[in-house]
Amino acid sequence: MSIVDRRRPRKQPRAALRVCIESWSGNLEEMQFRFISRPGHQRSTSGGEFTNDRNRPTVIAVAILKGVVLVTGSDKNELGKWLLGMTPAEASDLHLVAGYRPMYRRHGLLRSAHDTALSGGAIEAMLRAVLADYQPELSFDGTDLDCSLAIRDGDVLHRFRLNVFRAGGNVGACFRAIPEDVPNFEWMGIPESLVQKLVSFRNGLVIITGITGSGKTTTLAGLIEWINQNQSRRIVTIEQPVEYVFKSNGTSVVSQREVGTDVASFYDGLVHGLRQDPDVMLIGEIRDPETARMALSAAETGHLIFATLHTQDAKGAITRLVDFFPRDAQDDVRTQLSLSLRSVVGQHLLPAAMEGERRALAVEVLHVTYGVRSAIRQGKIESIDTAIQTGKKEGMIPLDESLARLASAGRISWETAQKFANDAQGLRRYVG
Repeated sequence: MSIVDRRRPRKQPRAALRVCIESWSGNLEEMQFRFISRPGHQRSTSGGEFTNDRNRPTVIAVAILKGVVLVTGSDKNELGKWLLGMTPAEASDLHLVAGYRPMYRRHGLLRSAHDTALSGGAIEAMLRAVLADYQPELSFDGTDLDCSLAIRDGDVLHRFRLNVFRAGGNVGACFRAIPEDVPNFEWMGIPESLVQKLVSFRNGLVIITGITGSGKTTTLAGLIEWINQNQSRRIVTIEQPVEYVFKSNGTSVVSQREVGTDVASFYDGLVHGLRQDPDVMLIGEIRDPETARMALSAAETGHLIFATLHTQDAKGAITRLVDFFPRDAQDDVRTQLSLSLRSVVGQHLLPAAMEGERRALAVEVLHVTYGVRSAIRQGKIESIDTAIQTGKKEGMIPLDESLARLASAGRISWETAQKFANDAQGLRRYVG
């Protein structure tokens, strides 16, 4: 392995290392170079050591294939076997926590991947064995490391999202399996009529909301992939990290930018992305007032913006966006939001009625009509629930209706439906 130092201009105070894998035998055109940044460290100018500087980022140079860290030698320890075992086990996540057995998350439930509990030292040794070829001086010093990686098994490339952390003085890790292809909407459980509505917008803001692990990223990926394959659009995504990789179809053009690697923040990605002639932009998450304001402005100026929020329902997503801003600015924000918002889709992944089956997706759908626009502008958010209940002709779906349909079809139990319903006693009125 040879390392070539390529320094950026002073206005971008970030070291940049290019890693060349001399033993790589594949197509060099497929090889990209990406930099994983972590706050709290700075590469020294003297060589390969990392010094402790809390005001500047660490830049760990790694080689990637089609957007992911390419890991070889995964058979050095059990970790590679557990990762490759996720697909046949139908596991979405692998958890390595000191003092516990390695655990798979399968259809929302935890199950053991191995019989023996792991120590923090064993977990750290496994991670170093997997990543040693690319960062031998990797330091697990209390700073979280987020990245995507892949393990090649014969001709198959298995992709994962990785978070490495410290807890109680021990190193831990969580791996999220990323399917090679974006699942179809029937598999996700999203109505085709809703898909057609969302991808038909030429501009405005579409929000996918829900708690962590509710499938928001997969839904967004499905929408972007549909546009990519069926329209001729310039698409820019800003993600942390990049998960699904969109393939060229010859008509659309897609740029996927990773926060901490390709761009400093979601806000910076939006600002610079607007100069790249986009038709469609995906924002992995709106987290701060700056990103929220830029998303609203971009939606107002003729771009179609897809974004996620972490809220329980559609009404909460509207409230959350407004609450990002100071009270004296909220009236203007409500007006801006009422003009730019197109739809909000709230998601809940629920345990299946039959143990061992994959979870079922319940949705709440709000489309912005004249009445909804007026309610947002006037701050009458409590009337949003009524608008959803009475908006069937416009394609709106109350959460309780979605729950009742799933329970009636046997996908979830009526007990689960009642637990998540807004009106548990009125659920059966949706079943004809």
